[in-house]
Amino acid sequence: MGPYSYKITGGHPLKGTVNISGSKNAVLGVLAASMMIDGECTLENVPDISDVHVMIELCRTLGASIVVDKSEEGSLILKIDPRSINTYKATGPAVSKIRASYYLLGALLARSGKASLRMPGGCNFGQRPIDLHLKAFAQMGARGARPEDINGGIITLSADPLKGARVFLDIVSVGATINVMLAATKAQGMTTINNAAKEPHIVDVANFLNAMGARIKGAGTDTIRIQGVPVLPGNFSYSIIPDQIEAGTYMIAAAVTDGDVTINNLIPTHMEPLSSKMREMGYTIEENEDNDSIRVYREKDVEILGTNIKTSPYPGFPTDLQPQAVVLLCLAKGMSKMHENVWQNRFQYVPELTRMGASINCFDRVALVSGIDSFKGATVTATDLRAGAALVCAALAANGTSYINHAGKIDRGYENIVQKLRSLGAEIDRVDDAVYYEQDAEA
Repeated sequence: MGPYSYKITGGHPLKGTVNISGSKNAVLGVLAASMMIDGECTLENVPDISDVHVMIELCRTLGASIVVDKSEEGSLILKIDPRSINTYKATGPAVSKIRASYYLLGALLARSGKASLRMPGGCNFGQRPIDLHLKAFAQMGARGARPEDINGGIITLSADPLKGARVFLDIVSVGATINVMLAATKAQGMTTINNAAKEPHIVDVANFLNAMGARIKGAGTDTIRIQGVPVLPGNFSYSIIPDQIEAGTYMIAAAVTDGDVTINNLIPTHMEPLSSKMREMGYTIEENEDNDSIRVYREKDVEILGTNIKTSPYPGFPTDLQPQAVVLLCLAKGMSKMHENVWQNRFQYVPELTRMGASINCFDRVALVSGIDSFKGATVTATDLRAGAALVCAALAANGTSYINHAGKIDRGYENIVQKLRSLGAEIDRVDDAVYYEQDAEA
């Protein structure tokens, strides 16, 4: 499929129910982890998104067998057998398409004592070095982990054998936490990860590995202990957790369109950083008794007030909801402040929102947001996955029609977003970029 855009005519309050898909961030880590096991496994509730298909392609290039099926709900079911893997090298062009390909370093190192990987890709919003990962691998006995060992953009590690170690992460890093956990699962002895990240998807990767025969304790806390085991028997089915960021995006889309939406198949505790801020602003956030859905709406005549938000590692406010939350702040009364505490360059989308009428001033890692009455339709470009989702939220709330260019970036992380939004009453279509440029030129 060639380049395409989203055409969105705003002004329709979203109403109804929407089901959340499996977690993008969790499944990419779990897919890499599945390459280490010594039997088969089945993954359920896998989101049908482009990043997942890239990771499947990567795993197949290693020699793994992956059979893709679909559930009645539309999610993917993957039947995985990694026993046919015949290489430790992941150096093809697909590696550069997604950031999470670096999890194959830890997985292949654990599997065969060797790993070779092209430097990974992903969204560009600031430096995202993998020095923390390499430093930890070196502590575990891996050779080739010094920056000067990287040759032509390819990292090659080897260890005979990989040994458990006490690893302290200088910065709380989701990627490094998962990668070290993968490598440690089959290393000799005990590995302790101190200052570990605590995100829900780290817990999901650990739970998957434990179901396959690993011995991991403490995932979800800042100290994770992994007792290495020689074999991971596998032969289990595992269901991926719901996507916290997708759920938050629909909560915000409901709010900015002044709608009334119930979001099903989520974990309310994962949503607490966003729920509490939205309540503070004046929205009603109702959790159901079964603890797997949230209803979002605004009581009649309640004024929505601005607030201050600071992103931070879990259980703080997620950086992956920062752009969408800025859209929420734009439509609140008064001045709000968004402090981006995780990435140094995550306000690239602000000029795009400004085209839609937003009033935002950025100073280094802080965005000062002045409330506006409404967005206006415009032609804008998705600079990255979550920025694209923010532009979708703004376009849904805007007066008039918007075109969001580079919409393929949004489909990297949102399963069936067009169909889901349509089911809530949104007016949204995928249009060929050529059509969009023509219409833009006429305008």
